[in-house]
Amino acid sequence: MASQDHHDEFNKELRSALPGSHDECGSNASSSDEINAIRRNGTKGDPETTQNSEKRDRLARASQDLRRTTSNVLAHVASRITTRTWPEPPPPPDGGVNAWLQVAMGWLVIFTTWGWVNSFGSFQTYYTSVLPQTPSTISWIGSVQIWFCLVISVLSGRLLDAGLFLPTFMVGAIIQVLGMFLMSISTQYWSLMLTQGVLTGIGAGIFFTPSLALVATYFDKRRGLAVGLATTGNSAGGIIYPVVVRQLIPTLGFAWTTRVLAFINLTCLSIVFTFMRPRLPPRKSGPIIDFPAFRDWRYVGVVGGIFATSMGNYFTFYYIASYAREALGLSYASASIMVILINGAGIVFRVIPPIIADRIGPINVMFPVTFAWALVAFCWLAVDSVPGLYVFTCFYGICSGSFQCLTATAVASITKRLDTVGTRLGMAFSISSFASLTGPPIGGAIQAASGGKFTGAQAWAACMTFLGFLCFAFVRINIAGFNFKKRC
Repeated sequence: MASQDHHDEFNKELRSALPGSHDECGSNASSSDEINAIRRNGTKGDPETTQNSEKRDRLARASQDLRRTTSNVLAHVASRITTRTWPEPPPPPDGGVNAWLQVAMGWLVIFTTWGWVNSFGSFQTYYTSVLPQTPSTISWIGSVQIWFCLVISVLSGRLLDAGLFLPTFMVGAIIQVLGMFLMSISTQYWSLMLTQGVLTGIGAGIFFTPSLALVATYFDKRRGLAVGLATTGNSAGGIIYPVVVRQLIPTLGFAWTTRVLAFINLTCLSIVFTFMRPRLPPRKSGPIIDFPAFRDWRYVGVVGGIFATSMGNYFTFYYIASYAREALGLSYASASIMVILINGAGIVFRVIPPIIADRIGPINVMFPVTFAWALVAFCWLAVDSVPGLYVFTCFYGICSGSFQCLTATAVASITKRLDTVGTRLGMAFSISSFASLTGPPIGGAIQAASGGKFTGAQAWAACMTFLGFLCFAFVRINIAGFNFKKRC
């Protein structure tokens, strides 16, 4: 009887000592054999044997605990490696003093980057009159400037997501302003290429995309309006810079005109550095290039549309003044007005389409806008008088401004996470940079091959714009089919 009581007590102690023996599937068999052996030895009532069994029990329990701990650690590490664990970002405020302050700072950024870039048409006309190179060769300066401004976006956009906005902005601003001051002492083609083309392009590219993406992260329902207001800086810069160039070069000369522009940029960028601040917490992990985006046909279609329209757009912006001078016989001062007009005509229409886009979706707006843009582009073929050129320039500027103010909003609208907007927007701009790089020189080469006539280049630019319309038509159908009431 005493032996039976001892046996029952030992079994109870054994079960409490091995709580995981029935839970761990991989060790059930070995644990069962150990338990049976201990039970056989325990029934003999030998104290020495019982003591040995207890030691063996403690070793078995320690071994099981070690296996469980190791398994949990390995599983935790594997989940860290194979899955994205960054939390969802907080929702945007969609308004407020600080949010609209970022819009104002974004306006200054785009004024000093794309306003400066789009004013190259004035420099193109001036360089053609003072440099021995052909117009097609000179246009490479502006093309290289745009290319660097956009291609660096794939790196700089990711720096915003990583929480490095301020140092990124400072580096870019210093490089751009330095390039403008060095440009003022440049007198030859190669030096202008290095300063205006390379340095100012790299500097603008470093801080442009992070700044525009930062504005988008502050808004949701009003994102289109916010980004549209910021992009009006493009048109304002496209008016002010050419006016300064047109008025000051005859009186102050090229060097001091460029220095005046450099001081304008230095002042604006200093204000931006003081007030512009990111909202989202940094996302340290994640790739520079989001390759899964290229499996999203919506993203591919939007990027393809931006790429195609950029080729025709920058040829028109760069050559509209040259066309006025060479084909219609206008003076340099009169031809420069075309650059001012094509930039300024779209300033109001950089606000109206975003307001509509906030209601019906950016893709629903870009679809008809690109169609109208393609029609206007083909109308350039029929222009043969100065009044006709003024009308064409106004309508082309309206369509171009209506499109450009929605590119960032369109990319953001098909991006699920706000903390990847910088990365995906940078990718889109980097890809379209190759269109901006090659578009004006290709158009210039077509013009040269046509004996100086613009007809072939005009038709090519219009066809590229129509191809962009087809890309956005594909995106619209891919998202909503033929249901025109669906927001997208």
